[in-house]
Formats: sequence, structure tokens, C-alpha cells
Amino acid sequence: METQLNRHIITKILLLEDDMSLIDGLEYSLQKNGFEVETVRTVQEAMKRLDFDHCSHYNLLILDVTLPDGTGFEVCEKVREHDRQIPIIFLTASDEEVNVIRGLDSGADDYITKPFKIGELCSRIRALLRRTQSSMQIQHLASRVILDGNVIELTKSEYRLLTLLVRNAGKTVTRDIILNELWDSAGDFVDDNTLSVYVRRLREKVEVNPSEPEHLITVRGFGYRWEA
Repeated sequence: METQLNRHIITKILLLEDDMSLIDGLEYSLQKNGFEVETVRTVQEAMKRLDFDHCSHYNLLILDVTLPDGTGFEVCEKVREHDRQIPIIFLTASDEEVNVIRGLDSGADDYITKPFKIGELCSRIRALLRRTQSSMQIQHLASRVILDGNVIELTKSEYRLLTLLVRNAGKTVTRDIILNELWDSAGDFVDDNTLSVYVRRLREKVEVNPSEPEHLITVRGFGYRWEA
């Protein structure tokens, strides 16, 4: 049995483009729309910047086709050899069928033809991210939690706290119920202060910003609620 939960992520984009006039406008517009952008101008720079073991530094790639030292197709193919998940959008100077087919065959998820409206590009980006967004999985039979492909190291009590809240997602679970659950199952005494420590540590492991939690929510005077 496995539970999968959506998790909000900060979108970091790698832009591969050599046209400076286009770069300035793209960087400004993408950042204004809430994306973090890193720009490279050659295939060689892109290859150096990417971590081909996981490509984990970025949430999405935007690749120009024609570059001074090669093509975006080369980068796309190299990424796909190591990572099947990261979304890739091609920027093409034309919508000739041969370029579109080559881009999709190399593993791209979408393409957009120059000139284009920034609103359309942002819509394409968000659509791809919705389909491939990061997730947290609770593997109940193995008693483990996987976040972004990595196993999270949880204590037995942290794991039981997380699964209790997830089973009741959207509902407030009182502190008394949580304390009884943790005490009865683990055989160890858990007081109110210890529970607060568990909650803080759990947030540090599953929240993007533990000081502003989006999932493990405190309901003051009552307990906690998990928002999926």
C-alpha cells in the first residue's frame, strides 16, 4: 500500500539561449512570474551546469535549438539518458515539422515557436509542472517515506505521527489523540513538549519552508491538520 502526496516546490529553470536580446526579456518576465532562472549560452556551459546523475538542480529546462557550439537536441538527449522526469521545452525559430519531430523524438515535452508571448510560455511551463510536480510517497508496507526520489530518515515516532495525520488529511487531529496514538503504539511516554519537538523535526524534513508550513498545519488550541 502506498500513499502519494503533492508537494509544492520552488521552480528553478535552466535557460539555454544565446540571443542576448531575448535573454534579458525572458529572465525578467520569468522571474516576474515567480520562477528562478539560470541562463547559459552554449551547449558546453549547459553540460557543465547539469548534474547528469539526477538533474536535481532544476525543475524545468528551456532549450534553444541552434547554438554556437551545437544544438539543444544534444542537451535534451543527454538529459534523457539520465533523467526521465524533468520537463523540457524547446524554443524554435521555426515550426518546421522536421524540427518539431526532432525535438520531440529527443525527449522534449513541448516546444514553442519564436516569436512568442511570455504569457503563453508561462502557461506551458505551469502545465508541464502540474503533470510532473514533485511528490512524497508513503510506502506503508516498508514503513518508509520517499521525497523527491530520496528516502527520508524518520524516527519511528515521526513516521507514526506523519501516517496518522495523512490518514486524517484535511481533518484536525487533537493533541490528545496524537499523544495516545504515539504512546500506545510505541510503548514510550510522550508528553506535550515532546510532541512539539516531533512536529518541528517532521516539518524540517517534509516542508519546503518549515517556518511557513503548507502541509503540517497547527490548529491552535486543538492539534494539527495535514493539508495534502
